[in-house]
Amino acid sequence: MILPKTKVPSLEVPLINDTNWKLSEQNAENFTLIIFYRGLHCPVCKAQLEDLASQLDKFTERGINVIAISGDTEKRAKIAGNDWDIPSLPIGYNLSLEKAREYGLYISKAISDKEPDYFTEPGLFLIKPDGTLFFSSVQSMPFARPQFDDLLGGIDFIMKKDYPARGEVKDITAAK
Repeated sequence: MILPKTKVPSLEVPLINDTNWKLSEQNAENFTLIIFYRGLHCPVCKAQLEDLASQLDKFTERGINVIAISGDTEKRAKIAGNDWDIPSLPIGYNLSLEKAREYGLYISKAISDKEPDYFTEPGLFLIKPDGTLFFSSVQSMPFARPQFDDLLGGIDFIMKKDYPARGEVKDITAAK
């Protein structure tokens, strides 16, 4: 588990537009939003990313860089990019299971032939420009993901009130 206010692991992935994406090069005004999704086989991911793509300008207006990343192969990621309604959303692929573990993502084994042998379950990470975690949500199932309208409302509150990251306490013995 990555605690808020601590550095997140380095991250670099290829994109379906044949370029590379590096977290260290984002230079976002306020945050970088990383959505880890299960992959092409997941209809919930399709709906989530289509919703995100429809609201991408709302994130951009708030100084937030956005990317969606899966462990899919290049071929599968490009099929999602072409078949899903996500034309302006940066899509990364080839996330290794080791890197997924560094981010604390859950990993599942295929239960149908439509799924890759192993893949990550969803996660959402809001990262400050200094590379520290501000907020995360990690699921062990494809359901009950944070809604982007709620996230945008939270981000507006955070930015208006200069609200700090929460959940940073590691040693609970000090809290007793």
